[in-house]
Amino acid sequence: MKKLEAKKIFNGESEFLFGAHNFSQIPKFHFPEIAFVGASNVGKSSLINALIGRKIAIVSSTPGRTRQLNFFKIFGYNDGFILVDMPGYGFAKAKEKHIEHWQKTSFEYLTKRANLQRVFLLIDPIKGLKESDIEAINIFNSLAVSFQIVLTKCDKLKKEELTKVFSELEKKIAKWPAAYPKILSCSSFKGYGIKELQDQIVEILESL
Repeated sequence: MKKLEAKKIFNGESEFLFGAHNFSQIPKFHFPEIAFVGASNVGKSSLINALIGRKIAIVSSTPGRTRQLNFFKIFGYNDGFILVDMPGYGFAKAKEKHIEHWQKTSFEYLTKRANLQRVFLLIDPIKGLKESDIEAINIFNSLAVSFQIVLTKCDKLKKEELTKVFSELEKKIAKWPAAYPKILSCSSFKGYGIKELQDQIVEILESL
């Protein structure tokens, strides 16, 4: 399948399958899975909606509202593939025991999900890498989970500022064994970089 068909894939039929509070609630799929994770308020749900071309993920004004693993099926590629919206980290207004539960469920998903192909780690370039981001990256590296950085909200930065962020991250990526070396940038609000992200996902699927 050619990358030129990415728009057709993502603008076709899609649906929300289910939300899982525990790893045991996730059925076994033969579909490839692509996950999205990032700090709360990084714009994860907005990006998923922009990627698919319709409002399928709930966007909340309160950071940290995604409190389960949400599974969405995209039908346009062969017999389909799954996008997974993982709980945000670093800001959730919840009891500590609940946060620990989400973290445990996410960790189990990363370690036990054989059909997980890549995790897109969303970073706000205005705030830069935070301690919680580094913790997530260390987990990916220790588990050998392939991840790729996507910079969100890039419409809010000047070109030279964004170039500086890219340069600093590229130096760090060289030291992270599980990191895919290509950094993507996008804006859900302006639509910047959405096609490039779609193409990247198609490239992953083509390699299977």
